[in-house]
Amino acid sequence: MTTAVVVGSGPNGLTAAVMLARAGCDVRVIEAADEIGGGTRTSDLFGRGTRHDHCSAFHPLGAGSPALRALKLDEHGLRWRWPEIDCAHPLDGGGAALLRRSVSDTAAGLDVDESVWRDMIGGVAADFDDLAEDLLGPLLAWPRHPVRLAEFGHRALYPATGVARVFRSDAARALFGGVAAHAFTRLDRPGSAAAGLILLAAGHRYGWPVAEGGSSAITSALASALIDAGGSITVGQTITDIDEIGDADVVMLDVMPGAASRILGNRLPARASRRYDRYRHGPAAFKVDYLIDGEVGWTHPGCSRAGTVHLGGTFAEIAAAEADVVAGVMPGRPFTLVGQQWLADPSRAVGSLKPLWAYAHVPHGYTGDATAAVTAQIERFAPGFRDRIIDVVSTSPADLELANANQVGGDIGGGRNDLRHLIARPGLSPNPYDTGIPGVFLCSSATPPGGGVHGMCGHHAARAALRHLGR
Repeated sequence: MTTAVVVGSGPNGLTAAVMLARAGCDVRVIEAADEIGGGTRTSDLFGRGTRHDHCSAFHPLGAGSPALRALKLDEHGLRWRWPEIDCAHPLDGGGAALLRRSVSDTAAGLDVDESVWRDMIGGVAADFDDLAEDLLGPLLAWPRHPVRLAEFGHRALYPATGVARVFRSDAARALFGGVAAHAFTRLDRPGSAAAGLILLAAGHRYGWPVAEGGSSAITSALASALIDAGGSITVGQTITDIDEIGDADVVMLDVMPGAASRILGNRLPARASRRYDRYRHGPAAFKVDYLIDGEVGWTHPGCSRAGTVHLGGTFAEIAAAEADVVAGVMPGRPFTLVGQQWLADPSRAVGSLKPLWAYAHVPHGYTGDATAAVTAQIERFAPGFRDRIIDVVSTSPADLELANANQVGGDIGGGRNDLRHLIARPGLSPNPYDTGIPGVFLCSSATPPGGGVHGMCGHHAARAALRHLGR
């Protein structure tokens, strides 16, 4: 029987493993940590019964992923749950822009920008299912829908600052800017509009849901699908050299390029070795988990019904903060994301105790403590929030990397998201998953389409491996 070994058990590694197992391979997943899932894990962080997601939380690309939908994870227990409002972006003075699954409802709340939002964002959302495989894959591969992809690419290659200028209101500009900022990159650079357009389109098509019970439910469903297909999982084993794997027809590496270079050593072709060693990582996340009593206390009532809340003020303020973190400077008011998962999934809370999830964008490898800055951003739009805090756990960039080696320097996105790394991730190739060693493939978020819980990196890498096997 054909054998395959997958190193790493994040969503991409597990997606690749399920695909290979269903194609008839004898698959073994090897995970260095004592628990599978990478950043897609959930725990009772405070010992009070509340459920806190370790990293990933809201999943517009997960619900809309061609890879995860093809695996039929609902048959393995995965249930998506949606908040009433997907995302809120409050502004100083009490106003807010509200992102709803409905394009029309979102546009109607943006007043003078109603028609612009409906035409520009709604048009991309209407094409999302047709474009998903192209958008969430190597940009140098021949697209399935070249005309539609070219239409999307015309806008996506603009700087986010350029796209924002088509809106006339602060609310619409800020709403777009907050979503675009998910890319952890400068918003005045070419290609920085892409993430915002894709996430908004996926959100309007599939919403911004959470996994019932926690993001670990995605991991559990993938593991169940793998075991059901005959695969196996080993935890607590760190692979430092490919010789430790033993004989295998296919090896899939759900690791960052630097780790892949160390594992493969002198077997790696010189060109690939140089490419992997030069791979650049992006800014970091500084995560803060709160246990609160009651609600957050947002000034704008829409924020109290939103699963995700973006805290960054105006588009100009967000753009300035993102430019700072890319330059290695800690902003006074970092762009901050807040998750209220219990609104969609009440099982996360216990009585009046709620698990508030938050993280701020900070410089790569940031060694300071951003807890006060994150709390201040929430207090800015929810006066009195500090009085509702029962307990706090902060997770620095170094802590993130310690818990998950793929989060180098606190980079939770698998590498920079500038134009170069959008096109050449981890290098310029129509098959960026191929390491240059026959049968060995890279399947982490350092390959297209990059970060996020969508499994598409593993999906494309597994397809490349199956082609190598002649299947």
